[in-house]
Order: sequence, then C-alpha cells, then structure tokens
Amino acid sequence: MASSFPYKLYLVISEEACLHDHFLKVAEQAVKGGVDVVQLREKNASTEEFLRKAFWLKEVLDRYEVPLIINDNLDVARQVEASGVHVGTSDIPPSQIRENWRDVACLGYSIEDLNQMESSETKTADYLGISPVFKTDTKTDTIIEWGLSGVRKIRSMTDKPLVAIGNMNAENAAEVIKAGADCIAVVSAICASQDPAKAAEQLRNEIEKS
Repeated sequence: MASSFPYKLYLVISEEACLHDHFLKVAEQAVKGGVDVVQLREKNASTEEFLRKAFWLKEVLDRYEVPLIINDNLDVARQVEASGVHVGTSDIPPSQIRENWRDVACLGYSIEDLNQMESSETKTADYLGISPVFKTDTKTDTIIEWGLSGVRKIRSMTDKPLVAIGNMNAENAAEVIKAGADCIAVVSAICASQDPAKAAEQLRNEIEKS
C-alpha cells in the first residue's frame, strides 16, 4: 500500500446516517474500534451547516490523530484544514482541486466506469474509490456494481490505493481486500449499528486477517 494512504478502515459519516446516537459520538466510538480515516458526507446540508459539523468532527478526530476527508466541498475542506477531499464523477474534478488547493494531502476520486482509468483526472488523485462494489441503499446514483471481479480488474490497472465502498460489512470485507482493495469504506455497517465501536472492531479484525 502506498505510504501516502496507509489507512485500512474508512468511515463515511453523516448525521442522517447515524440511527442510534449523535454523529460525533458515533465517529469517536468508531475510531476507538479501529476506524483510521473519516469522511464527512453531508449532501443535503447548507455550506454553513456542513462547515459547522466539519469543525466539530475535526475537533474529535484530532484528539485521536485521525484524518478528516470532506466529501465534495472544497471550501469546507480548506476552511477546516481537513486532510483532504473526495469527489465523484459529477463533482468538482480532481485537477481543479489541485489547482485551487496545491497542498491538499489526500485527494480521492470515485471510479464508476472503467473508462475513467485512462483519464488524467484519475491520475491526479491520490487514491481511488471503487463505487459501489455491491449495490447499496446509501448510494443510488451509480450505474455499475463492480463485484469482486471489478475490484480485481481495477487492481490490475493501477498501483494507486483502492478504497472499496458499497454494502461493505464484516462478512465480505476480507474477500474484497483479497481481491485487491487496500481499504474498506463503510456507512451503514457502523453508522446504523447500536455499538459502533464493536462494529468497527469486527470490520478491522476481518481486514487484518486477509
């Protein structure tokens, strides 16, 4: 795995996704259980609300030296001094982020079509999100369900760190890592759990086995 992205368990969190507790408490419990990078994804929040939540979350994560990634909002990412930003195919392009934030530490880009593997935008990113590996109710605007064969295919085409997302859980995490992913990203497996720390620990244990 590339030293610039040494993470194995990636939490994508929003207030809406956290069913049993406040999202800041869920994030802290998840980190205690083994999450080592967190993305804040607030698609429906105003910039002001997104920024407020990002500052709160970063304060929690800084105590554990866990990096914060902001989903698709360059202004919020820069203002909170996040570690990075993650974008999809319909968001601000990675090249534009580089132009506007030259010292961004961690730039992620979602791969939703194999044609993207040849693009300059993909080459610009620090890590690639394989989205979704398995279909999920959390993200409904994608076309391809990659499956394990898709993970293997993308792995054969790049040396960049690969983050697998899409219905990831303790039952399938190990096989997705074996297929070539470097890191597992989850939403519901932790955010919808009544015990986020335990859920994270179980996921981390499965990842470490593979």
